[in-house]
Amino acid sequence: MKLLFVADPLEAFNIKKDSTFAMMREAARRGHQLYACEPRDLRWQQGAKVSARVRHVELTGDPARWFREIEIDPPEAAAGVLAATDAVVMRKDPPFDAEYFYATHLLQQAEREGARVFNKPAALRDHPEKLAILEFPQFIAPTLVTRDAAALKAFHAEHRDVILKPLDGMGGAGIFRVGADGMNLGSIVETLNQGGATTVMVQRYVPEIVKGDKRILVIDGVPVPYSLARIPQGSEIRGNLAAGGKGVAQPLSERDREIAEHIGPILAARGLLLVGLDVIGDSLTEINVTSPTCFQEITDQTGFDVARTFIDAVERALDRR
Repeated sequence: MKLLFVADPLEAFNIKKDSTFAMMREAARRGHQLYACEPRDLRWQQGAKVSARVRHVELTGDPARWFREIEIDPPEAAAGVLAATDAVVMRKDPPFDAEYFYATHLLQQAEREGARVFNKPAALRDHPEKLAILEFPQFIAPTLVTRDAAALKAFHAEHRDVILKPLDGMGGAGIFRVGADGMNLGSIVETLNQGGATTVMVQRYVPEIVKGDKRILVIDGVPVPYSLARIPQGSEIRGNLAAGGKGVAQPLSERDREIAEHIGPILAARGLLLVGLDVIGDSLTEINVTSPTCFQEITDQTGFDVARTFIDAVERALDRR
């Protein structure tokens, strides 16, 4: 089977933690052929199908130089048609900017031409990671999404301890906590809101963050039985691993399972084969669909092979075609 991974540059991977690498390693273990490209390599021209300048890669087992490129012969075959692969796995990290948006349209065109893309491009567009939680209000903490600075301040006055965040952030970037004293609230609102030009999300602070921001992976509608609790360190309020959080795997709680078993099948039916739910305490805070991570941390700490489960799901999805 030929698998094409649309991702960030391979040279930038941290293979000790990277979930895309874990997918590739499991696929290679099964004898599948690995190809890779970046979104910028995608192209379409009238009279032809969506293609990309691809790299045919082989894993080496050497952490210092973890892959080698296999020469594609003839060279023009390196401009691979996406519909000629068995599966395209979209793993480009956020931000979900205009270029990411355009890439999903090219991938959707490739679908029309016969490609199988995971996660489904239209579903990626329809589920922005901060806003997707609004569909499931029964699981979230009090939340407001608005451009109105006065409304943001009124929400703080009501709830006293809040988290403000931009809608396009990743890895915990741009997140602020404002306590009951309202210290710097005006400045933070001005920074995030930009005079009413930018929409902001504000949520009541969930104190259980000290026990971790739990990443729950859902594969083909079924939750992985362990979450990774990303625990803030020191004076930090953010549990994101990118912000220095400590990742601790733990079994799903009853509430975790309730959230995941409700949302998982709904999103799987829309073409989201892999989803990462973020839960603090009993509250859903984000639905990650672009490139959910934490595969290796969960597998290393629990023995549950997340990558194997994911590649199983890809193979099942292809069999259902």
